[in-house]
Amino acid sequence: MVWLSIPSPSWNGFNLGPLRVHAYALCILAGVMVAWLLVRHRYRVRGGNPEQVESLTLWAVLAGIIGARIYHVTTDPELYFGPGRDWYRAFFIWEGGLGIWGGVAAGALVVWWLCRRWQVNFGAVADVMAPALLIAQAIGRLGNWFNQELFGGPTTLPWGLEIAPQYRPVGYEQFATFHPTFLYELVWCLLGAALLLVLERPLRLGRGKLMTSYVIWYTLGRFFIEGVRIDKANQFGGLRVNEYVSLVVFLAAVALLVVQFVRYPGRDPQPFVQIPDEAEAASPAV
Repeated sequence: MVWLSIPSPSWNGFNLGPLRVHAYALCILAGVMVAWLLVRHRYRVRGGNPEQVESLTLWAVLAGIIGARIYHVTTDPELYFGPGRDWYRAFFIWEGGLGIWGGVAAGALVVWWLCRRWQVNFGAVADVMAPALLIAQAIGRLGNWFNQELFGGPTTLPWGLEIAPQYRPVGYEQFATFHPTFLYELVWCLLGAALLLVLERPLRLGRGKLMTSYVIWYTLGRFFIEGVRIDKANQFGGLRVNEYVSLVVFLAAVALLVVQFVRYPGRDPQPFVQIPDEAEAASPAV
């Protein structure tokens, strides 16, 4: 019996004059704002210049959205290309479809480049951002709730997500409640963020180890959550592409964390050098 039924929102956006404001975009924006506040605070207390966080956030978010969309379109090209498909909808990010792997990879590359430019330790910056990333991902998952997408299979557990008939996949029309995978990932991410913040000092998770721990935590949960989902996705050998990616990245991150504990033990007491101002950062080093 489903006695904790979760209703899906009856709307996924609103019109502001000629502009359509999508709840999905608002959720992403809310996640970015909360993450920015946390990163700014953590950056400052570690001796970094908090004014540089705006640049980090702006460029990382822009690169992350582009990278996430490219990953989604690349791994699910049949949704946008081929007979009966509109290729230009690949640019309609507001309709949903962002692959976290592409987002993290693109965002990390931009942050690494900025750290090189500012002569700041990339591992220290990554550690500052790790818990905030989980919080941003948790809030962003609410966008899937508003869009009634990426849910799991019909549930026999005492809870379930109500899905309107028009959003139910072919073959599942007779079911009314499904696994709320958006909620599973939201809770997993928030729990992970809390654990990283609590265990950072006792376990001395510095010098990039906190970011690696974030990757381990997220990929572990994502592997199992991905297996519950029933949205159309490319599969090989009975597993979805994102399950393979989660498994490979998880194993690589575990190996990296072992290496980091051996080669870079402890935390750097002064993780940031003085960040130059914009004029100095733009000039070549002498």
